[in-house]
Amino acid sequence: MYKLSPSLLSCDFARLGEEIKILESNNVPYVHIDVMDGLFVPNISIGIPVVECLRKITDIVLDTHLMIDRPERYIKQFAAAGSDIINFHAEATEKGAQIIDEIHALGKRAGVTIKPKTSPKTIVPYLDKVDLVLVMSVEPGFGGQGLIPETLENVRWLAEYKKANGCRFELEIDGGVKLDNLEEVKQAGAEVIVAGSAIFKGDTAANIKAFNAMLR
Repeated sequence: MYKLSPSLLSCDFARLGEEIKILESNNVPYVHIDVMDGLFVPNISIGIPVVECLRKITDIVLDTHLMIDRPERYIKQFAAAGSDIINFHAEATEKGAQIIDEIHALGKRAGVTIKPKTSPKTIVPYLDKVDLVLVMSVEPGFGGQGLIPETLENVRWLAEYKKANGCRFELEIDGGVKLDNLEEVKQAGAEVIVAGSAIFKGDTAANIKAFNAMLR
């Protein structure tokens, strides 16, 4: 089953509450929250207060993507703020196993992310423990980039590993996913589809309906 996770990075924050209502009315299961610290990635975005506010107004699964250095410093805070999934970058820490255990101990789902040039083989020790694996299909830091075709090989490798080893993680992709490449992304094995500008630029409701029609 496919799931859509619209990325708030491309949302008009002056209309955030309205946009969340649109997502809810169209039965969107996840919302993707990009947290950037200006260190791990060359940009700064939203943080804990926005997660807290979102939790107050919606029951949609908060898919929180920590693009931050040493994410182990903030796991408790993002859990307390209301994140349902806490997703960290493998490249940002040497304490991946500890982070996964802590996320689970806090009653949340744990995710691990790899950048485009990171081999999925580097996260094999985590694959029987995590609930979600995110493949970045653009270099993290900025929205509106085009999908890097080579990253679909990472998706394929992980999909094959999951099947061969009976893993339970959801396989997510983030970056440059649009209607014209969605079928290719699905064929590679992605299950959770993050889309930002393709959802929030223009008519949000119409864009969601177009995605959902292809994700059935």
